[in-house]
Amino acid sequence: MTTPPVVLTIAGTDSGGAAGIAADLATIGHLGCHGACVVTAVTAQNTGGVHAVHRVPIQVVDAQISAVLDDLPVTAVKTGMLGTPAVVALVADRLGHLPLVVDPVLVATSGAVLGDRSVVEAYVDRLLPRALVATPNLDEARALTGRDDPPSDLAARLADLGCAVVLTGGPEWRPGQTAATCTDWVCLPGGRPEALAHPAVPTTADHGTGCTFASALAALLAETRGHCPHPDAGSPPVDLTADVLVSACLRAAAYVTTQLTTSSTWQLGRGRGPIAHTQAHPEGETR
Repeated sequence: MTTPPVVLTIAGTDSGGAAGIAADLATIGHLGCHGACVVTAVTAQNTGGVHAVHRVPIQVVDAQISAVLDDLPVTAVKTGMLGTPAVVALVADRLGHLPLVVDPVLVATSGAVLGDRSVVEAYVDRLLPRALVATPNLDEARALTGRDDPPSDLAARLADLGCAVVLTGGPEWRPGQTAATCTDWVCLPGGRPEALAHPAVPTTADHGTGCTFASALAALLAETRGHCPHPDAGSPPVDLTADVLVSACLRAAAYVTTQLTTSSTWQLGRGRGPIAHTQAHPEGETR
């Protein structure tokens, strides 16, 4: 088997297994990459919400980054919950030379605040200008811009910071509603926003969807870049044309749709259930 690309996720844990590093590593592995991880926070969390957060000291976050970079040829990086301005700045400084897919996690599905105003400012000033792609949802895009514009305009405003933007769409579904389509807005720096529509899945088993999409996008872009044989060897950067980004976004969205379709039949937890992180056998059974 060919040596896989390495995708590093930097995020918090989810003790319920739905989001954060659990979602990231499963997704990265499903899509053919090797997942490495840096833990920024440990959360006591389940489908009902976030009950406690312990932020990892920045020295330990830095040591984890060093341990990975010193030994593994990281091809792409996906970030999730960073939690503090200092960690946001650390990631920008230490990993800004690599393709960064930034999921600016600010608020949990349950409504728990995972990043305050100072974290928002650090994203805008330090990390997004160095990112390859940012994947905010509508609420995060509003927080990052301080505006309540249409999604297409918000995507363009964030792209003005210097990174490509995929503003992920999809209103929250509730039983009794008719599922239609979700619309993501994709914009390259200096470009025009493009709408990408994909099916909406009627389910409340969707906790971890944003993490899964961003991780899938990072893995698919890493596939484009290819395996780097040695940590110090370097490899060609992703040529992030509109065609490359749109293709990766459509594939990532299709992956998420498949996983949501699987989890839509599940009954796990008393709150918003987890998106599926199982794989299907050829016969159609999951494992």
